Amino acid sequence: MAARRNDATYEVVDIADYALPHLDEPVPPRAGHYSHPHTQAWAQKISAFDAYVFVTPEYNASVPGVLKNAIDFLYAEWNGKAAGFVGYGIQGGTRAVEHLRQVLSDLEVVDVPTTVALTLADDFQEHIHFTPSTAPTKNVALLLDELAAHLAQSKRAEHAH
Repeated sequence: MAARRNDATYEVVDIADYALPHLDEPVPPRAGHYSHPHTQAWAQKISAFDAYVFVTPEYNASVPGVLKNAIDFLYAEWNGKAAGFVGYGIQGGTRAVEHLRQVLSDLEVVDVPTTVALTLADDFQEHIHFTPSTAPTKNVALLLDELAAHLAQSKRAEHAH
């Protein structure tokens, strides 16, 4: 759906492509001094974006550890940007998204109100093949509209200063 829009450029970033180990930086990320090449590559990729759509499964009522770890590696690259959320799981990933909102709020990420909740029973055939129902498809469009509006408002505010 994002590929059909012309209000922004979208890119899928898979944290698996960055092979991040457990957080191994000697200095806290808020200091902005990244000593390892894997952290520097991750920081370069994340800093290139103005906003994010996090897609997360729910495991044991929260986000997967690898996603939390990837977020924890950085600070300034997330700080002050906008995010939307797509959760999936037996109950739509809603508890994972709520935990993710809490984590990102500490990084001063602004979240948009619409959340896309995909349930394994309704939006996946045999719990594997993605076959979204009508409501999530509409919510993705609304989420992307909200992100675009937030970015446009941010750019107007920057130009006004």
